[in-house]
Amino acid sequence: MDRPGEIMRFRRPRALLSFAVLTVMVLACSPPPRGASPTPELIGAWRATVQFKSGAFANVKDLEFMYVFNAGGTMTESSNYDGAPPVPPAYGVWRAVGRTEFEATYEYFVTRPPAGLTDLTGGSGWLPAGRGRLVERIRLSAGGNSFTSTIRYDAFDAAGRPAPGGGKAEGRGARIGS
Repeated sequence: MDRPGEIMRFRRPRALLSFAVLTVMVLACSPPPRGASPTPELIGAWRATVQFKSGAFANVKDLEFMYVFNAGGTMTESSNYDGAPPVPPAYGVWRAVGRTEFEATYEYFVTRPPAGLTDLTGGSGWLPAGRGRLVERIRLSAGGNSFTSTIRYDAFDAAGRPAPGGGKAEGRGARIGS
């Protein structure tokens, strides 16, 4: 038969563990105290300069991106070269990978130029030729109004197979409106 002191030894750790778990849950679900500075976030509109170090875009020296990062984790990117050749903006997703570090993956469609004037006048124009995928690692500054990034670009043909032209780039961005 157990002695009363022995029963208490086994029940006390369970009670302490339950109390600790409950305390952590309450603290995790509580709003931050008034005056606490929020964690810098990526949500919003940004403008960046991008310089490819390798690949098909390495010779482009004035490439700029504009981004919108939405609260739900989706994003849109457009560049100052979207019209040459005509391509739509890129669409994708982003996620936090650290307190001030994020990863965005976004894709756009690639077009091929018309073979001749008859393609343009006959209604063919710039037809699909594949897609590009960019994976960008973004690091926010301490104030949250600028970032630096590294980008990997992968090209794919119309059948989805890897195509030549991929490369690596570095970016520097600033929040629009700040």
